[in-house]
Amino acid sequence: MSAWVLPDHIADVLPSEARHIEELRRLYLDTARRFGYELVMPPLLEYLESLLSGTGRALDLQTFKLVDQLSGRTLGLRADTTPQVARIDAHLLNRSGVTRLCYCGPVLHTRPDRPFATREPLQFGAEIYGHDGLEADLEIIELALTSLDAVALKNVSLDLSDARIVPALLSGVSISTDARDALHQALASKDLTGIQALAKGLPSPIQNALIALVQMYGDVSVLSQAEKTFAASPAILQSIKDLRRIADACKHVQVTCDLADLRGYGYYSGVRFAMYVAGTSDALVRGGRYDEVGAVFGRKRPAVGFSLDLKELVSAVPAQPLKAAIRAPWGVEDGLREALAQLRNQGETVVCAMPGHESEVDEFNCDRELVHVAGKWVVRDLPHS
Repeated sequence: MSAWVLPDHIADVLPSEARHIEELRRLYLDTARRFGYELVMPPLLEYLESLLSGTGRALDLQTFKLVDQLSGRTLGLRADTTPQVARIDAHLLNRSGVTRLCYCGPVLHTRPDRPFATREPLQFGAEIYGHDGLEADLEIIELALTSLDAVALKNVSLDLSDARIVPALLSGVSISTDARDALHQALASKDLTGIQALAKGLPSPIQNALIALVQMYGDVSVLSQAEKTFAASPAILQSIKDLRRIADACKHVQVTCDLADLRGYGYYSGVRFAMYVAGTSDALVRGGRYDEVGAVFGRKRPAVGFSLDLKELVSAVPAQPLKAAIRAPWGVEDGLREALAQLRNQGETVVCAMPGHESEVDEFNCDRELVHVAGKWVVRDLPHS
């Protein structure tokens, strides 16, 4: 095997795409800052027990493990940043009020989470800690929608679900962890036959409720259907009430509901959401409430947030025009170096053409050139070809 062949689902990012991803990263961090979110930079790896505590089996399976040569303890390469941010909120910041945090960095997955996906997403996310009301959920959703709008993505749809519904249905029922995980998977994939088989040993009312739940997806009228079906469950009615309030606040976008959607990591504890754009096969944004995520760090705090993969997002965003640049000759004379420095200090991109390579363009859209005229260096437009 050639030494330069990369592992499956791992790829280099070449200049044009890398430029676009970096522009998105800067735009999104600036957008989050305008909403009052502070940037944190958790480490790429840490002790495994800290990285995975309270996160569930799915995240454990997605995490690369290795042995620390200094301590002999097992380390994990993060597959998701939320547990780390929860640790920062609980132990390093330790604030009593509302804390808004954002981040952007690579995560690593042992397996791609869907066909053709990368195992090295560049994860951007934003999270609110310390407020248990729906105001925090609504702000997070607004920030996520604003982020998609900032890159001119159109026809965004918001899909709502709630992680409390299935646990409420199964409350008081004895079911193994493996059976529960299999049931969750069957619900998420709308596998009616699988649900019927997995629920065979459960009480008939619960079997019927699960079969009804898996069919509750579509527009917001699903919520009215759910209110009638689960009228005897105050816990589920509260979930539906919360979903309805969010749907009413987001009427400027298409809102759908999928009450059996349990995809993602196991730390979600309330309203969940996903955002889709026409032409993409999977959600670009996923988020929701995870009030239990900080409990393992000794400080249980209300929390809600979202994340997205900038590498995936860039493929859905309309191509951005290259910033106009200036082509200049290469040289060391004082007048030329001063002219180059002045232009770059003004924010211009100036590309010096090496001797013998004057006709090469590469990644930059050079529409002007720096030339020596009458003893001065001046910028003039390049003739259109």
